[in-house]
Amino acid sequence: MSGGIKAGLVGLGKIARDQHLPAMEKVEGIKLAAVASRNAQAEGVNNYPGLDAMLAGEPDLDAVILCQPPQVRYEAARQALLAGKHVFLEKPPGATVSEVEALIALAERQGVTLYASWHSRYAAAVAHAGQWLATRTIRHISIQWREDVRHWHPGQPWIWEAGGFGVFDPGINALSILTEIVSDPLALLSAKLEVPANKQAPIGAELRMATASGASVDAVFDWRQTGPQTWDIAVETDDGQLLLSEGGNMLRLDGEVQVQAPDEEYPSMYRRFVTLVANHAIDADVAPLRLVADAFLCGEHCPTTAFED
Repeated sequence: MSGGIKAGLVGLGKIARDQHLPAMEKVEGIKLAAVASRNAQAEGVNNYPGLDAMLAGEPDLDAVILCQPPQVRYEAARQALLAGKHVFLEKPPGATVSEVEALIALAERQGVTLYASWHSRYAAAVAHAGQWLATRTIRHISIQWREDVRHWHPGQPWIWEAGGFGVFDPGINALSILTEIVSDPLALLSAKLEVPANKQAPIGAELRMATASGASVDAVFDWRQTGPQTWDIAVETDDGQLLLSEGGNMLRLDGEVQVQAPDEEYPSMYRRFVTLVANHAIDADVAPLRLVADAFLCGEHCPTTAFED
């Protein structure tokens, strides 16, 4: 890979345009060479209608970045891995835990990188929060993750379908931070899922969890908040209170701001991917996905009014 990783991206939607393309422009060691998308084209690269055509037309691609909806990502990832390509998965890494575990095994067999990207783990204050909590006893964690689906996911019907995750699409970001900053294993104890009458995925969710050491964890995810958005994780410990806000980019300890920085999550992820590819390493943690799967498995379904977006 002299000159860096030659990458092809599949699924040129909002997240790809807003985050992936600008991030690759910033990061040394990777260059976008091609895009496969049914309904969009990127400037300055070769464009293809699908992954089949892209792999056939670009045999020297080193890596494939998958940004399609999770319902169809497994087959694409499997195809790319079998073609000997390193694979970068947008979150969530699959529609099911078993899909991701199968892909990990396949990547190991092929000797290539599989990267399940959890962008919120790269928010500016997350690592600082984890370091601070590592030497303290956690008593309680409260998560409030509330945003406006019409703003963040306009015209995306797949997100309301089975396998689309609904409000867990953003909620899993909070869970990815939670499982990063808390070293104790987490158990999901109960869940309530608010499902609109005309949708198959929830618009709201309440989770009750606990760490193996006995700390309680409550999470509220809601997709109906307009105006300012809320992405907060508050932690009570035996030695002070921690608040992660702004999706993990601001850290307060006992009310005092310790870290506040702009969003650089996607460039940080691409730097990580470049390192993983150099070592043919795998980074595919399923812990956040497992908690979501458990919520769907045991959650109480609470029908709510129809929602039109």
